[in-house]
Amino acid sequence: MLVALFLALTLPPSLVTPAAAQAAPPVPPRIDTVPGMPPVVDPSNLYSEAGAGDLADAVKTALPRVYVPNVRSDDVYVIDPATDRVVDRFPVGRSPQHVVPSWDLSTLWVANNAEGRTDGSLTPIDPNTGKPGPAVPVDDPYNMYFTPDGHSAIVVAEAHKRLDFRDPKTMALQFSLPVPGCGGINHADFSIDGRYAIFTCEFSRGLVKIDMVAHKVLGYLHPARAGMPQDIRVSPDGKLFYVADMMADGVFLIDGDAFKEIGFIHTGVGTHGLYPSRDGRRLYVSNRGSNKIHGPPHGPGSVSVIDFATRKVEITWPIPGGGSPDMGNVSVDGKHLWLSGRFDDVVYDIDTATGAVNAIPVGMEPHGLAVWPQPGRYSLGHTGNMR
Repeated sequence: MLVALFLALTLPPSLVTPAAAQAAPPVPPRIDTVPGMPPVVDPSNLYSEAGAGDLADAVKTALPRVYVPNVRSDDVYVIDPATDRVVDRFPVGRSPQHVVPSWDLSTLWVANNAEGRTDGSLTPIDPNTGKPGPAVPVDDPYNMYFTPDGHSAIVVAEAHKRLDFRDPKTMALQFSLPVPGCGGINHADFSIDGRYAIFTCEFSRGLVKIDMVAHKVLGYLHPARAGMPQDIRVSPDGKLFYVADMMADGVFLIDGDAFKEIGFIHTGVGTHGLYPSRDGRRLYVSNRGSNKIHGPPHGPGSVSVIDFATRKVEITWPIPGGGSPDMGNVSVDGKHLWLSGRFDDVVYDIDTATGAVNAIPVGMEPHGLAVWPQPGRYSLGHTGNMR
């Protein structure tokens, strides 16, 4: 193989035999990342380092747990995934929305945005003990991400249409970036090279592209049928961004570099969360079963499985008896998909081979749960956007 590749690259075209040319595999281009960002090992699959069992040394002593923030009961339930039993529960700040792994994988942050109030906070959890520490006062932390170089935490201050860049350890404010055209700024994902991010604008029916080097707004996009964009996730090759829309009942396909809409995939009612499989071949899509922000229990909730290669739905798993699958992540081995049941006060443990569901009662209005530990070298935030 190496000889054939050498011949194909060095000999004149007239001297390269058909067999040698055929044997030479295409060499993917090297990704020129922003300074400080870990290198992209496989340009065809940016999730290659978050495969099944690929645990970093930093998380090997972490307790295997599922941390569930409950928005209306202001607490976090802790589930042992080996038994599907709640093993702990502790109070946190007001309106906990998401549990977010830090860039360096050392801390889990509970984002308590204190919706409608001014006493928001971040509660740190030590993943080695599963216990919380003292909360850090932070204005409106609805969600949180991290810059690809790990230099900043990005607090998504939804109510203020603003991104607050903070010290990733102390959460001291570094600077703020106003995003006035993005009502309900919410979820995000980053380009394969880390040079830009795309955030969803839940209440203004669109997206915003942010230059992560110059820290400025590059533009806004409003897909044709967009109603309420939610989660967003980049394709393994970094070329497309998949955007869940709970009003459109499906996923928009966005060319990130050109920042334009190129397609749409129908999935189910109330499309909400997006989670790649451990092998980077499939995308699990949670359909919350309602187009309303506060929907009823036992709706037609489901999970659709999209094939990244064909961009088509392979199968859709309904929640037995109805439900409201929302936010979560995939287990270390990729065999389980964990999702909060937002309107049903449960958590779903879903078998990724069969779609079988086990529902576990938790607190009131569970939201962005985190499965921990997770494979990967670093976290870009949310409930575990690992690379």
